Amino acid sequence: MVNRHAVTGVVAVALAMTAAAPAHAADRVRLLGERTLPNAMDFQGTTVGGLSGIDYDPRTGAYVLISDDRSERQPARGYLADIPVTADGLGPVSLAATRPLLRPDGTTYPAGSLDPEDVRWDPRSGEVWWTSEGERQEGLVDPSIRSAALDGSATGELPLPPNLAMRPDSGPKQNEALEGLTFAADGSLLVSAMEGPLVQDGESPTFEHGALSRLTAQDRSGAIVAQVAYPLDKVFARSPTGGFANNGVTAILADGDDPFRYLVMERSFVDGVGNSVRIYEVDARGATDVRDVASLAGADVTPVRKTPLADLSELGLSTVDNVEGMTWGPVLPGGERSLVLVSDDNFSAQQTTQVIALGVK
Repeated sequence: MVNRHAVTGVVAVALAMTAAAPAHAADRVRLLGERTLPNAMDFQGTTVGGLSGIDYDPRTGAYVLISDDRSERQPARGYLADIPVTADGLGPVSLAATRPLLRPDGTTYPAGSLDPEDVRWDPRSGEVWWTSEGERQEGLVDPSIRSAALDGSATGELPLPPNLAMRPDSGPKQNEALEGLTFAADGSLLVSAMEGPLVQDGESPTFEHGALSRLTAQDRSGAIVAQVAYPLDKVFARSPTGGFANNGVTAILADGDDPFRYLVMERSFVDGVGNSVRIYEVDARGATDVRDVASLAGADVTPVRKTPLADLSELGLSTVDNVEGMTWGPVLPGGERSLVLVSDDNFSAQQTTQVIALGVK
């Protein structure tokens, strides 16, 4: 299919990846180890939980995590952590520091005014960038991508595409907005992922059908480089209680130094059944640029292609919880790469904060 916009220049660099997928992608992934943190653990006066994003800085070896506490327990915040990953396993996870996320005026965010979801080190400045989902049910608050210094002070905000703004009849659905963020093209691009379809893009995934969400590539000034459709899986099971069930993107990650490749993690939850978490390799070559497509519902567009990399239920974990964060960790001996995941326990005693390390060939 012919793209609505020519994919040239930096677009071709960001969203034109092609790579032959191995016949058995699951054979490339092994479990290195898993660790859990105590529920409601106190760290420097904060309640550790809701860890929705994670990133590794290869320059320092430090990890940054972000909590999705909406300033309801303590001010919205991030954590620095030490997560020892080796080819032989995963060592004890220890937190090193926590800092509140601050508004431009230096104050903390009021309760309910944001919903942090993902976090990335800036490969150029050493600052961090983080996403917030916004709000639809209690007034219309736009999602956002913001940057901060290591002390939490605000340093900038990326303007978002108009179709990602909260409007009465369009824009992101409640709790299905900016869930994933990654840097690509050596830090010249920020690529964000919507958890689910926009209001105007149709119904969210069900047991009967999947849906289309959107991935957006922008340069560091906020200019849209491309926006493409991502095909979400169906929900993996029916709820025996008739309760909540959905599936959506929880993380996107540039595939190493190659700006053409991405990993995308989908997390499905079914009330009365539990979670399913799958990781896909994504190839966006030939995908339609949908920035000007008003609605993806029934639209004649070509989405990105995806190839299964890992299903967490097949890796021997003690449990598959609400895994939402994903980052490359250190390169391991023999050329294997480590992939580190974290789960959001929703501050619930019935769930767990789980750190998982995988080895990827």
